[in-house]
Amino acid sequence: MRMWMTEPRLLCRNHLLGEHVELHMLAGTLRRGKSLGRFLTDALVDPTSVNSRHEELTEEMQRRGYNHQSPLPHVPYAGPRVLIDPSTNLRELARRCTACALLQDGEQVGGSP
Repeated sequence: MRMWMTEPRLLCRNHLLGEHVELHMLAGTLRRGKSLGRFLTDALVDPTSVNSRHEELTEEMQRRGYNHQSPLPHVPYAGPRVLIDPSTNLRELARRCTACALLQDGEQVGGSP
């Protein structure tokens, strides 16, 4: 699981939809009371931001014309906030993904108006 925490418009289709799915997985993990272990210590997820991040991602999905049909029930979390560095994540996305790199450079990528 990973929350990129970058501007959703800078995520290619695969990373946008992938982070969305992973938020649902994270929410299920939290609801079941399972440990997040290294996801927290490695600053890959911030459980305090699950609900707001889901909203950001679904707004971008709808802006792109995707048919979002998976609402996320509110996920309460009382633990500490985890700071995720969006700048580092943007560089990692550009390194991993040509489509994300193009979006960061301001170019249009198929499937994202």
